[in-house]
Formats: sequence, structure tokens, C-alpha cells
Amino acid sequence: MMKKDNFFTWAGCEVENRAWGAIIGVVLRYGGMKGNELKPHIGIFGRRNYGKSSLVNFLTGQQIAIVSDMAGTTTDPVKKTMEIGGVGPVVWIDTAGIDDEGTVGRMRIDKSLEMLAQADLALILFTDNRFEAEEVMLVDTCRKRGIPYVLIYSQADRLKPDPALLERIEADYDTKIFVLTVKDTALREPLTARIREALPETAYVHRSLLGDVIGEGDTVVMVTPIDSSAPEGRMILPQVQVLRDILDNHARAVVCRETELEGTLAGLKEQPRLVVTDSQVYGMVSKIVPDEVYLTSFSVVLARAKGLFAEYVKGTPAIDRLQDGDRVLMLESCTHNVTCEDIGRVKLPKLLAKYTGKQLHCEAVAGLSALPHDLADYALVIQCGGCVVTAKQLASRLAPAIEAGVPVSNYGLAIAYMNGIFERSMRIFQELKIEN
Repeated sequence: MMKKDNFFTWAGCEVENRAWGAIIGVVLRYGGMKGNELKPHIGIFGRRNYGKSSLVNFLTGQQIAIVSDMAGTTTDPVKKTMEIGGVGPVVWIDTAGIDDEGTVGRMRIDKSLEMLAQADLALILFTDNRFEAEEVMLVDTCRKRGIPYVLIYSQADRLKPDPALLERIEADYDTKIFVLTVKDTALREPLTARIREALPETAYVHRSLLGDVIGEGDTVVMVTPIDSSAPEGRMILPQVQVLRDILDNHARAVVCRETELEGTLAGLKEQPRLVVTDSQVYGMVSKIVPDEVYLTSFSVVLARAKGLFAEYVKGTPAIDRLQDGDRVLMLESCTHNVTCEDIGRVKLPKLLAKYTGKQLHCEAVAGLSALPHDLADYALVIQCGGCVVTAKQLASRLAPAIEAGVPVSNYGLAIAYMNGIFERSMRIFQELKIEN
């Protein structure tokens, strides 16, 4: 099936009968490049009863969060999406107080700090002319993790800030404190402008996945296996993202299953610029695609776009150093039903065992669940492509492993390495001297 106006060809037996409109529907369903979790995340942090939930309501202009005088009203992070002019949609995160008490309170604090690690920008509230250990801890964490932050003196209508205190804090942290009362709606736009200024452009400016290596009129073949791990009736998000990026760059996208790849290539008038394949069929696809044609995977493309490519390239050869009894941690950014063909929990561990000949202990952590405390016990961490998380969330996710000196790799690069096509999977980027 071909849609000439959009330079799109859909090949493969089971796929031939699917309407073009359904394909476009999938792309639109995922919002092109941005799923819900790919929007910039702005977290609101501070002690209990400091007006965090009121601030969410103030910024959104809606009664999103429950507000009361009872300390600890917010127990779990609450998310709300809204537009910011000049930025687009962002996700506001209202968190529990960092001075919560008791065993459950400690769990709530830990959850709030998890949200801090995932935030592209932190709004740190303080009031009552108190800037003590809790506030210092939040600021220090932001500075250590490279998280931009805005200090807000909240509830200024209840107790005016001490000018000397504000001056000292501003001098200590080289920042400007925003003094706020949510009763004054005239402050909404100035605060929004301050947030817009503090939010790094990298959190919301779209970076093309392939725009620097493909051009108008180029042909890109996408190899998309359909097995029991494939979602029913749709493509997986990395495939959707790459497809949309190809179309955005006015290139031609030819999509087929691995079993139809040979015939698909033979049917093209000229060789494609690039073949992008699902990692799990890398070995088969690399034998079919001519050596002179660039070849990579969806996972490698996403790994490069998320900003940790150099770490993956450096860490992947650690596969050769694995020994009997070593522990390998698989990080999946999404949560999904595990099948017998699951790449991270089944296929990749089997490939590691076959390639190394070692008895390895492979463990998996899904979503953004807490990581094991003792990461130094692992010989290798392998991260999925990260299609459903922001670059900041992925970087925060891997930071503890990198800091502990544990090598990190990526699904696509690890599979390419064990199939003997590690260098080939990166050739299109390296030969064009692309900075990652």
C-alpha cells in the first residue's frame, strides 16, 4: 500500500490490509514525538502546609489539588498537565511534605525525592521565615543533580518575609526569590514567566531523531517484527516516533516485517539511505542489508537522542568482562505484561548467557520504580531505549549506576555488540561526525 503524497509504503503480509488512516491515527494518538510522560515535568516541593497544592491550583487556574489546613493532606504525587505559552504542555507535580513524620511519612518523603530526581525544574517553597535543613537539602540535591530550581517564599499574605533573610539566601545561592501569595492572581503571569525562563530549552524543544543524518527524498526502511510481545493492533512507541521523524524530514518511510525485508529491498528502485530495525532481529537483518547501507536500531536511535550515548558506547564492551555469578540489571522505562518473547526479561538474558558462556543473574526493574540500593553489586546495567521518559528522567535513572562506577549499556547497542555489528550500528553517526 502506498500513499504517494506522504512518501509512505507499508509492506508485509499481515500489515497489507491495515488502512493508512489507522497508521496516522496511531501517530496522532501518541502526539508525534511526545507521549504524556515526555512533556517537561515541573515539581513543587516543600514542607507540609506550605502551600504546594495551593500553588498547583494557582498556576493551573483550577481546583486540581485538595487543599486543607491539615498537615499532610497530599500523600502521593499528583500530576496535572497544562500549557505554558512559549513552551507547550508541561506536567505539574504536587508532592508530599518533606518534613512528614513516622514510617509512612518517611516513605512519602522518599517518593517526593524520587519526583525531584525526575523533574526538569523544581519549585522549592518556604515560608514562616524558615530556611533550614529541609530547604537546604532540596537546594543541594538540585545543584548536585543539575536540576534548575526556583525559590518561592509562599503565603506571604500570612507572614511577610524578612528582607534580611531573603537577601542572605539570594546571596548564598546566587538566585532571586519569588515572593508569592496565591490570593493575588496578578502574580500568576510573572511567576509563569519566571518558570518559563528557568525551564531549560532542552526539556521542551524538539530534537529530530534522524534529521542530521537523513534528508528530503531519502528512503528509510523500518523493520518491525510482529510477535507475541508486540502490542495488539498498533506499533510500539519507538517505531511511531521514528516514523513520525522520517515524515517530518520529508523522507520516504518503507515499513516491513523482518520476514519481508529481502523482498522489500529488492523492490526498491535504489538502495535506502538507512535501515532501522528492532533490536531483537538485528542478527537476521544485518545479513540481509548490504554492507554499504547504513543500519541501526530503534533503541540506538533513541539512546542517541536521550543524551547518554557516550556512556553506552563506553560501557557496552563490559559484556566481554562478565564472569560466572555476575549480576546484570535490566532497566525498562515502561511497564508491560511480560511474555515469552519479552526482549529485556527473556531474549536479552538468553543472548547474554549464550554469548558469554557464563552463569549470570539477570534482574529487571520496570517503570520508574526504585533501584536496588547497592548498585555496586552489579557488573552491568542495560537500559531500554527510554521512549516513554524524558531525557532528564533517564539521566537521573542511570546517574546512581554511573556514579558507582558500574558500566551502563543500552538494549540496542548490547544486542548489536553480541551480534558483531556494534560498530556498524553507529557508523551513520560516526562517519558524519555527529556530536552526541
